[in-house]
Amino acid sequence: MKTRIAPRVGRYVPFATGGLQSLLQYRSMFVVTGVTAAAGAAVTVFLWRAVYADSPGGTGPGGFTPAGITTYLLVAQVLQVLHANRVDDEVAAEVYRGDVAVLLVRPVSYPLVRLFACLPVVAANAVLVGVPVLVLFSFLVPLTAPRPGDAALFAVSTVLSVLIAFCVNLLTGMTGFVTTNTWGVRMVKQSVVAFFAGQLVPIALMPGPLAAVATALPFRGMVDGPLTLLLGRYDGVGGAVAVLAQQVGWVVGLTVLCAVLWRAALGRLEVLGG
Repeated sequence: MKTRIAPRVGRYVPFATGGLQSLLQYRSMFVVTGVTAAAGAAVTVFLWRAVYADSPGGTGPGGFTPAGITTYLLVAQVLQVLHANRVDDEVAAEVYRGDVAVLLVRPVSYPLVRLFACLPVVAANAVLVGVPVLVLFSFLVPLTAPRPGDAALFAVSTVLSVLIAFCVNLLTGMTGFVTTNTWGVRMVKQSVVAFFAGQLVPIALMPGPLAAVATALPFRGMVDGPLTLLLGRYDGVGGAVAVLAQQVGWVVGLTVLCAVLWRAALGRLEVLGG
């Protein structure tokens, strides 16, 4: 089994290394991304800290403490950076230009090519943007230190959230098969994901019916799920397993949906020129 899997995985390694080399040519992009992430985190963190400043007994709406809501919003901003893998932009652009036809004649899976190509983007954003932003804000505001077990659960949940984000972005990019301009689709996707993932407002603070909708959608597994585990806001082992199981379910479901729609989309592909 090992001898069969290794060569198949090896086909995609050049796409990962090529993606890393492409990133290194635009190092200033990380500075811009870091400044943007820090500015966005500052706006949300200091706004919500003002809301929780006079919380009676140290606990405010949703059961958050001032340090807890700060940690939630700051890490949510970092997770959003990890989810910005550019898959939606690149897939839509390659479909529009017809470059996707070149990859289709190769003995590789195009969705897997995009997955391996985005891995360096995720890793670089985590190390060069996420860590500096967390370190910067650790000197500015009090944060909640997670328990070791919660930190481990958060790490696993973050990997699953990255996979969910990849599938969502791949589906967004595939709209390029039916429209020549995906800018509007991508803007709508960003707004919907930011809201229903709990990035802007924690799901625990939403009204009941709206929170129920947000909990049922896959976007919850991108931000609120990992943060629920990081802050220990789950009901025992069963609660933690439920969060992870929901994420795994959405990863599998979205993967199947991507595969089905990808096959359907290829039937609509028309590439002219040469």
